[in-house]
Amino acid sequence: MTVTNPVSKRLEGEIMPTSWGELNWKISDEAVPGAEMTFGTCRINPGERNGLHSHPDCEEILYVVSGACEHKLGDALHQLGPGDAIRIPRNVRHWARSLGPEPLFALIVFSSGKRTAVSHEDEAVG
Repeated sequence: MTVTNPVSKRLEGEIMPTSWGELNWKISDEAVPGAEMTFGTCRINPGERNGLHSHPDCEEILYVVSGACEHKLGDALHQLGPGDAIRIPRNVRHWARSLGPEPLFALIVFSSGKRTAVSHEDEAVG
């Protein structure tokens, strides 16, 4: 099988600004046809959090590069800092809130090239 343009350059990616920060999808089935995983970055601004959501079709791994966060995974809260990683199983509701004066910057990997995010924000508390 021939892979067409398997490289994602530093300034490329599918940048998705959000109310809380930014997602940048570097590798996905959409960006690199045939990709069986998704890789990207996540920036959450100080004091902000992403919405409560889950992924019905894949698991996620989040690796903190800089900053700190509390990560709600199901009913538990986990404190994460640089070098920490968390595995988010399929269908488990979660969110991350940036703690401290600097943004959270994390690498995110999904076990599918086509990921789905289902919002549960209407049900969110805190």
